[in-house]
Parts: sequence; structure tokens; C-alpha cells
Amino acid sequence: MKNWIMRWIASALALFIICQIPEVGVKLLDKGVTGITTLVLATVAIGLANALIRPIIMFFAWPVNCLTFGLFGLVLNAVLFWIVGSGFVPGFMVTGPVSALIGSVAMSVISGLINFFLKDRGDRD
Repeated sequence: MKNWIMRWIASALALFIICQIPEVGVKLLDKGVTGITTLVLATVAIGLANALIRPIIMFFAWPVNCLTFGLFGLVLNAVLFWIVGSGFVPGFMVTGPVSALIGSVAMSVISGLINFFLKDRGDRD
């Protein structure tokens, strides 16, 4: 349970870092307590989209994924990131498809690095 919570916190921190870089085009429109709520809701929405919707789409799109040597997964992550940022979560905005691609890749890299450094060396998973 502790690892699950730490991964959600790492994802929220990664999303917060991405929102602080104006060139990326991913924005939190609210500040203060409502901004933290928006950040948590956006993190949960992205996580649920990747956990529930992504496997179903990848199952049906596996030929395309094989033909592109797995690069279709990047496109799918960007599309899901853009859908969540296109009004699904109020106060969270992704300005376009390039911003969605950069934001989804940056979120994966940053949260992966945070999880690597926070991982307890005694964990087996």
C-alpha cells in the first residue's frame, strides 16, 4: 500500500514540475488550495486513464504497435494526456497535441526518476 501511495505522490510531483515550465504548454489554471485539488484530480484522472483505457486500446491496436516498434504507445499516452487536459479535469489544461506528447513523456521520465530515488532498496516489486 505504501508503494502505491508513493507512486501517486511521485506522479503528482512530476505533473507539478511539468506545469511550472511554460514552454511545455501544460497548465494548472488554479492557484493555492484549489490548485492542489486540481493537481490531485488530474493525477488521478491520468492514472485511471492509463490503467483502465490504455490496455483496452492497446489490445485492439497491437498490430499498429508492432508495425511502429512500440512508438504507438507514445502516441496513445499523448492522446490520453490530451483528453484529460482538454476539459475532463476543470483547471487543468493541455494546449495542443505537441504539448500533450511532451507533457506525457516528461511526466513518465520525471515520475520514473522520482520513483527510482524513493524506492526502498528492500522492495521486491
